[in-house]
Amino acid sequence: MNPAPLRILGLDPGLRKTGWGVIQVEGTRLSHLAHGVIAPKESLPFAERLLCLFEALSDIVALHAPHEAAVEETFMNNNAASALKLGHARAMALVVPARAGLPVAEYAATVVKKSVVGTGSADKTQVGFMIARLLPTAGPTTEDAADALAVAIAHAHARKARDLISRRVA
Repeated sequence: MNPAPLRILGLDPGLRKTGWGVIQVEGTRLSHLAHGVIAPKESLPFAERLLCLFEALSDIVALHAPHEAAVEETFMNNNAASALKLGHARAMALVVPARAGLPVAEYAATVVKKSVVGTGSADKTQVGFMIARLLPTAGPTTEDAADALAVAIAHAHARKARDLISRRVA
């Protein structure tokens, strides 16, 4: 008996652009459902940009009804002010799915890249290339959306690994 299809929301948070992607997992098969980028107007006050992220992510969760979410961890930035602002955007990416009752996982960028490309040092072009191969119905994607789909794929792979380990232990 095959388990029910599982929808995973992947998020690549950013204050200027937050990429999102939804995939479906059925056994070992991954399929693309939707993707996009949330880009609040940079002329908006900071709080309104965060509200824009919150509302857009809430709409995405409501529309696509994912079962789980995965968020890319951010790398440390030398500019403290930029890192703090990015942290606020990342908080929206964590809070919205959690508020909807979804389990939320976090993955380092190197883990995401290794899961999709095979090496943690892959660049954005390589990630985009592999997303086009792994999810051919996704069509062309922006770098932010491709990164979000890669986060969702990394989560799908990590779930399978955890399931295999738990079956061996049980």
